Amino acid sequence: MTHNNKEMGWNFDNSYARLPESFFESTEPTPVRSPELVILNKPLAKSLGLDVKKLQSEEGIDVFAGNKIPEGALPIAQAYAGHQFGHFTMLGDGRAVLLGEQGTPSGERFDIQLKGSGRTPFSRGGDGRATIGPMLREYIISEAMHALRIPTNRSLSVVTTGESVIRETELPGAILTRVAASHLRIGTFEYVVKWGTVEELRTLADYAIKRHFPDIEENEDRYLSLFQEVIKRQAGLITKWQLVGFIHGVMNTDNMTISGETIDYGPCAFMDDYDPATVFSSIDVQGRYAYQNQPAIGQWNLARFAEALLPLFHEKQDHAVELAQEAHSKFEDLYHSHWLAGMRKKLGIQNEEEQDKSLIEDLLRIMKKHGADFTNTFRALTLDKPEDTAMNGTTEFTHWYEQWQARLDRQEEPKPSSYKLMKNSNPAVIPRNHRVEEALEAAVEKGDYSVMEQLIEVLSNPYAYSPEQEEYTNLPEPSNRPYRTFCGT
Repeated sequence: MTHNNKEMGWNFDNSYARLPESFFESTEPTPVRSPELVILNKPLAKSLGLDVKKLQSEEGIDVFAGNKIPEGALPIAQAYAGHQFGHFTMLGDGRAVLLGEQGTPSGERFDIQLKGSGRTPFSRGGDGRATIGPMLREYIISEAMHALRIPTNRSLSVVTTGESVIRETELPGAILTRVAASHLRIGTFEYVVKWGTVEELRTLADYAIKRHFPDIEENEDRYLSLFQEVIKRQAGLITKWQLVGFIHGVMNTDNMTISGETIDYGPCAFMDDYDPATVFSSIDVQGRYAYQNQPAIGQWNLARFAEALLPLFHEKQDHAVELAQEAHSKFEDLYHSHWLAGMRKKLGIQNEEEQDKSLIEDLLRIMKKHGADFTNTFRALTLDKPEDTAMNGTTEFTHWYEQWQARLDRQEEPKPSSYKLMKNSNPAVIPRNHRVEEALEAAVEKGDYSVMEQLIEVLSNPYAYSPEQEEYTNLPEPSNRPYRTFCGT
């Protein structure tokens, strides 16, 4: 089953598989009948040092399908735990296999993972398979997030398997090849602290530091530094989500990475009308992971990370808890300073005034009151077309607009530079939910991938403000039913 054609460019190392055996299970992907390539991310493939032409050959497609293992790969399923909607549970890669870590021409290292590649020891009764819709959805949205300059795992390819998968109905099976800085999660640490030893926990922490934070390796308090670095990355990441109206939908601790990348695109979606209480996920009945709750949930998840790391902070638990609490308390200020800086950019504000926060909050309050679209409101302001907003003509918005213009006039920088800053900070297009659904329906129901390919092309440069993007800024038709997303497992 091993494939020795190195001409494809595969250059695997398996550092995670050299960690203690309890961290993973050796697992071969389950071969599929007749794989076909649906989409290949050619720019990403090139950056990974892979030969695009050879990846599209029968041998290349067999690798993406799990039918052949490239030389040097060592397939494993990773063990992890997690707090799912607040409740702790044992998890692990139930339908994913890590082939190994690709070394790139620029000296970087990325996990190459097959998602939907069959049962593993962690499948817990599941079939380990995935269907075409959710895999294409992850491809579209993860690549859109990358174009939005938001840290994210990425998608290299999707193949169909030629086999059906039974969910509510019979659906075409598919496998996604996911590329990530790593798949280390807060839940990985929770797993080791629950079922491993302190030495194994130290080994995992040292590995995370070496892989993601080599600058702190020599620090005397490197484990506390690790916690602080992850806090910084998660505060920055969640800020970026909030600034584009992205709702992750399933912020369990097993979906929060140590690298600070967005991972798991199951029930995610982008907000249309601005409403902080927006929830899309069908399983989030309490609204735990609503848009407005994402920063607080990020902080809650980081508290679970701190609890896992306590034995490494200090041998005296009381002192370890003090150190953790002090570091953890910085998250809120970090997040708010990032958010305020990001919102200033969205409004072209290039210096700081005390009243900026109230100016921003006033706009958001008016947007919510009038059901204004989040993305299109900032797009209209960027183009200086206030008449294109849902709030135009109201007394409060007219007053706000005058205040905003006066604020820009007080800056040393000329107004054109403010609008340039806004254009670089406010995407003209996002993966609108109705556009994503339209693309998935064409692909799943008709085998027509052209709608998806066009959508991906439009989303690849969201700050272009190009004529081709115009129609993708249109809002969905009014509906009596709220938009709902599903995990797709």
